[in-house]
Amino acid sequence: MDNLFLSILGFLACAAIIVFSGSKLAKYGDVIAELTGMGKAWFGLILMAAVTSLPELFTGISSILIVDTPDIAVGDILGSCAFNLLIFAVLDYFIPVRPISSVVTKSHVLAGLAAIFLVTLSVITIIFSTVVPVIGWFSSSSLFLVILYLISVRIIFKNEIRTNDHKTIPVIHNTYLQIGLRHAIKRYSFFSLLVIIGGIALPFFADRLAEQGGLSKSFVGTFMVATATSLPELVVAVAAVKLGSIDIAVGNLLGSNIFNMLILALDDFLYTKGPLLSVANENHALSGLATLLMTSVVGIGILYSSHSKRFALGIDAILLILVYISLMLAHYSLR
Repeated sequence: MDNLFLSILGFLACAAIIVFSGSKLAKYGDVIAELTGMGKAWFGLILMAAVTSLPELFTGISSILIVDTPDIAVGDILGSCAFNLLIFAVLDYFIPVRPISSVVTKSHVLAGLAAIFLVTLSVITIIFSTVVPVIGWFSSSSLFLVILYLISVRIIFKNEIRTNDHKTIPVIHNTYLQIGLRHAIKRYSFFSLLVIIGGIALPFFADRLAEQGGLSKSFVGTFMVATATSLPELVVAVAAVKLGSIDIAVGNLLGSNIFNMLILALDDFLYTKGPLLSVANENHALSGLATLLMTSVVGIGILYSSHSKRFALGIDAILLILVYISLMLAHYSLR
């Protein structure tokens, strides 16, 4: 019992470090983006998504190279994708009168389609891993994930540039000028280090929790670890919506899902005992399928753009929550 308590305490401590540092990373990443002239489109899709996905990256590295638990690595990535879309539903609560899907630009649908394409490839690899060609020790699908990620980012970014050509260049906030680029880079580096430390330690406590609590590693990775590593997205997204930067919040969530697929490929390259998705539990395919369904709901909601909602949440947000709950129950029943 004492060991279980210490494992829970360690897990929560790592989660707290990741949440606090992740929110600070997003803040100083925003400062760097403004002061260097990167622009919000690039920042939301690439820099913000990469920043808030650092916990997934280092949790995956630790799970594979240190703890040797591929199920936690895969569960964290696919579980985080589903959780990011649950965050989309949470954000809907903070938008009065209209669903959040009706107040964001339709260009987000392109990012959603890219995510669907990448996640579909990973699901196919999990289910049909025995027939997917292997290159050395990793799956050929991982190489395609990297190539398709780069192509997707290029297409989405060029679309954002075309969409925003007519808009005026935003004025840099005085607070950002007071912080300064050098100071922002120093703080960014410091909080990156904290996220790395938390991400490396998290799988160790998650693995112990799975063993001591009688839970499967796929369930722990999909929900406990994925929730912990996705909390920076939640913190950043809620803060962005409250500041009126709704498109940045949604772009971050969809962009993070695309970036997660790149992390999944990198995890496969690091796992030298064979293709990562072939040794992981096939139950992870459920998380991928749920992510596909949830992304489709988001895309339909954005294209349909309902002008009102009868409840505190829009219909699309309610559907997202129901799908996520169903996924959680399915994983728990298959433990």
